[in-house]
Amino acid sequence: MQVILLERVAKLGQMGDVVDVKAGYARNFLLPQGKALTASAANVKAFEDQKAQLEARNLESKKDAEALAAKLDGQQFVVIRQASDGGALYGSVTPRDVAEIATEEGFSIERKQVVIATPIKELGLHDAHVTLHPEVIVTVSLNVARSMEEAEIQASGKSIQDLAAEEEAAADFEIAGLFEDIGAAASDDSDDDRPASKQSDDDAN
Repeated sequence: MQVILLERVAKLGQMGDVVDVKAGYARNFLLPQGKALTASAANVKAFEDQKAQLEARNLESKKDAEALAAKLDGQQFVVIRQASDGGALYGSVTPRDVAEIATEEGFSIERKQVVIATPIKELGLHDAHVTLHPEVIVTVSLNVARSMEEAEIQASGKSIQDLAAEEEAAADFEIAGLFEDIGAAASDDSDDDRPASKQSDDDAN
């Protein structure tokens, strides 16, 4: 099926290009989203008649997107989720979650603008891409943690797994120190239990 693009579409073409696409892709996405028209002679002529207006509108929306991109690009959003001790989430973080959290932080974006390359199912820092305009895409960071305290630790560059390992090492060190103290105390007790004459001989020597 041939369509004429009304805006740039990634991996497909630029505004005004007439391209071949699968009928389902056109009917379910390009046409209802207003990204293309069927490439009939009437629609091609209508596009040519409105091309200047469409280009001007595209340029204006691109400038608005670039202004938002300057504020949004590189932002880090904290996502609080329940997870196991090993860091596996009970569920996943979705584009809808990202859109809602970003909007709460003052950035008005929609779920369909958010792209997550692979499902987020673990604690940690993850990237997501936000399409503000066909030609303006930014990257944001998602700090997925079980609490704000954990989020702060992850933001400093440590993972929850690193923290757990440190706590385990500290606990092992504390236990080892406790055994050393017990051993020293037992040694002192054994000295005190020796006969007085023996102790005197040792002191004399």
